[in-house]
Amino acid sequence: MDLAKTMSTPKTTQETASRTAQETQAAGAARTAPPGSRTRKIGELRRWPRSFADRLTAPMPGFAAVLRLAGEGGLRPGARGLRDVPRLPFAPGPLPVVDAATIAVTWAGHASWVLRVGGLTVLTDPVWSRRILGTPARLTPVGVRWEDLPPVDAVVISHNHYDHLDAPTLKRLPPATPVFAPAGLGRWFRRRGFTRVTELDWWEGAELAGVRFDFVPSHHWSRRTLTDTNRTLWGGWVLTDGSGGSVYFAGDTGYGHWFGEIGRRHPGIDVALLPIGAYAPRWWLSDVHTDPEEAVRAFEDLGARHLAPMHWATFALSAEPVMEPLERLRAAWEGTGRPRELLWDLPVGGSRVLEG
Repeated sequence: MDLAKTMSTPKTTQETASRTAQETQAAGAARTAPPGSRTRKIGELRRWPRSFADRLTAPMPGFAAVLRLAGEGGLRPGARGLRDVPRLPFAPGPLPVVDAATIAVTWAGHASWVLRVGGLTVLTDPVWSRRILGTPARLTPVGVRWEDLPPVDAVVISHNHYDHLDAPTLKRLPPATPVFAPAGLGRWFRRRGFTRVTELDWWEGAELAGVRFDFVPSHHWSRRTLTDTNRTLWGGWVLTDGSGGSVYFAGDTGYGHWFGEIGRRHPGIDVALLPIGAYAPRWWLSDVHTDPEEAVRAFEDLGARHLAPMHWATFALSAEPVMEPLERLRAAWEGTGRPRELLWDLPVGGSRVLEG
């Protein structure tokens, strides 16, 4: 693998033809869809409802709650909460060498992962920017240099919040990069020149080069401007290779009933990428962000094999001390009695390869 080859390298005609042949072959040998999941075509143009507010699993916070939060100063950690920033785990390394039979995960920071599944390189919620709208600069650098990424075969997006949908980062990708997005978000990508956008509803999937991308529910919401609240859907992704190996990327979510349902419909998840940060104060964030203990409960509900935490150590989005998510996660994990090696608490830039 040539790690020096960047994603901005234009695809040659031969590469494009080869990729088209791979997708055609994969489509001809499509995997069986999980129970209750529909299979859609790559790039299918679809009509969506004007709002997805009926999918909310908790009420949106009102103006009084916003005023209370501002009065409590609960938007960021205080000075004591930030003093451990130098302790945040940051240990970038080379991307693992993989083949089509290998699953590997590399944490670039926050909800951005470099996934290697079924021979594909997939980015989740890629945010390589130093700063996002309304938030202080990153606490840790990106764990994978952009120039060290192999060519990206696909991108999955969980929802449209700025810390998960970063326009400057996505602009670096070739416009023909396949994008898998929640229902209603395809127009945002097409307006920016992306030509291979697949929008999915919950419990729908599509296949790319032998890998299935299934969109699953989460406990969250969406908004990018003052006028588009819940106009697009939100959720997580289950990526499954040809032999049945799978990775679940939860995106942004609170704790609730969906985890058990995802586990029933996608039994045997190998790696669950679950958020553990941005949870304080709980009265404000419990409906939309799991805390560390809830992440462990979600992992158990899923019936997954490994837990890899995310959504912490990158941006200061809430009031908890910066090292607290990891400390509480490790304590909760120990309380389950599960083997320590099944918890993949990676540093930013760290990788793990799934062993058979």
